[in-house]
Amino acid sequence: MKKKMFYLLDCFIILAVSVFVLLDTFVIARTYEVTASHESGAETSESDSSTSAGNNESDTGYHFSSHQNGSDSEYTQESDDISEDASKTESSQPLIGENSYADENIQIEIKEYDYNGTVIYVADVQVSDLSYLYSCFADNIYGKNVTDTTSEMAEENNAILAINGDYYGARNSGYVIRNGVLYRSTSSSNEALAIMSDGSFEIVSEDSVSAEELYESGAVQVYSFGPGLIVNGEIAVDENDEVGKAKASNPRTAICEIEPLHYLFVVSDGRTDESEGLSLYELAEFLESLNVETAYNLDGGGSSTMVFMNEVINNPTTTGRSISERSVSDAVCIGY
Repeated sequence: MKKKMFYLLDCFIILAVSVFVLLDTFVIARTYEVTASHESGAETSESDSSTSAGNNESDTGYHFSSHQNGSDSEYTQESDDISEDASKTESSQPLIGENSYADENIQIEIKEYDYNGTVIYVADVQVSDLSYLYSCFADNIYGKNVTDTTSEMAEENNAILAINGDYYGARNSGYVIRNGVLYRSTSSSNEALAIMSDGSFEIVSEDSVSAEELYESGAVQVYSFGPGLIVNGEIAVDENDEVGKAKASNPRTAICEIEPLHYLFVVSDGRTDESEGLSLYELAEFLESLNVETAYNLDGGGSSTMVFMNEVINNPTTTGRSISERSVSDAVCIGY
């Protein structure tokens, strides 16, 4: 009888510990640091960095705000000084099309491709300065299992264009440097993408360089997911490469450099009858055809989302049975 009781007690303890570990890994939210939204232009409360990607205002003195009008949303320019606004020339006004945006600092053109039965959205982005490419956290919190949709993060942080990031908050390791602030230096042994202060991309192994070394060398953003898809203009994966236990055909998200300050934000649909999805190698082949110098794979699957002017323009899905955004921990943005 006692042996049976001890056995049942042991089973209960093992079950309780297993449940706690699962909840702690995937459900329980932990706040490590509260950050300022990009729109406020403020730095984080505890971290100090000489590199800032948080310019809230353009050189013209304007900022861009989202205004809801029924079901529609549009970006309009507002001046902090009405008299200053009256003196602005028409060249300061952004040119906004259905799939394009252009002003003196930011140019965006989005094209849709059909590749191997998969719908791919490619945003061609050129910026005058790296400050117009920035990262944001869900709820403006650096933490674990703190999530929000990419579209909500984009709106809250004044983004014109946004894609999902590396979902750092679902893992305990992997370098995290965002907007010039070093948050996490624990290696995951992944390939990481470092966006340097001159706007260039570097794909590095976390086993060969520390987060502190990347930070000291001028990395403004570091994402840890991978792998690198294109390095020095050449495909860097083979047909058998895949992320963990992911399926061979998936929705995908990638960020690419053509040259410093000229980028491609790429999201493909998948898991539906209309769009099959891509393997890593197929994605790399497609990106090679666009003549990119460097391409890096971000979190995909149900996370893959592209937002333009507060509208989700792709069809995010986790199972293929319904179209909806997955909440994630971070996003990569273009805006003011």
